[in-house]
Amino acid sequence: MANWLIAGLGNPGPQYEHTRHNVGFWWLDQLAHDMSVNFVVDSKYHGQLAQCQLSGNKLFLLKPLQFMNRSGQSVAALAHFYKIPPTNILVIHDELDLPTGIARLKKGGGHGGHNGLRDIIARTGSKDFLRCRLGIDHPGNSKDVSNYVLSKPSQSDRQAIKNAIDDSLNVLPDVLSDDLEKAMNWLHSQ
Repeated sequence: MANWLIAGLGNPGPQYEHTRHNVGFWWLDQLAHDMSVNFVVDSKYHGQLAQCQLSGNKLFLLKPLQFMNRSGQSVAALAHFYKIPPTNILVIHDELDLPTGIARLKKGGGHGGHNGLRDIIARTGSKDFLRCRLGIDHPGNSKDVSNYVLSKPSQSDRQAIKNAIDDSLNVLPDVLSDDLEKAMNWLHSQ
């Protein structure tokens, strides 16, 4: 049985709960609901943690409780303690460069300007983790990005994001079974 760390990125606190920047938390909340597990605060990992098993793997579901730009502290602490290699880390995050409602898987790569990914790469010392990118669209002007990601999506956008979360959760067993190509082929055709 392999250990996997699945980290959903977001900002802590009720004022951020329903914002676009927190779609990684929404994804983990849906998985925890589907698996009938609850998150508990674990100060050792600077986050909320839930554990479950899926496809013969042990999953550590982690919601960092620091702000986005310090997400790596939480991810690195848990990965180090359980000796989880970067190839068994999946990070779910918002993606400005994808239309709202589109989910894409990616293995490795840079941070693309995403502060959460930047910190995870810096603190784990690796770019080789998997990413599930949930499209939130771009506001059109780079000056508007901060306000945009920290605002609530419209009801129709929220539903589109929920559909993307459902689609990406659908391929999680393939990801965990090391069949990333199958998962990507299905998800990227949605």
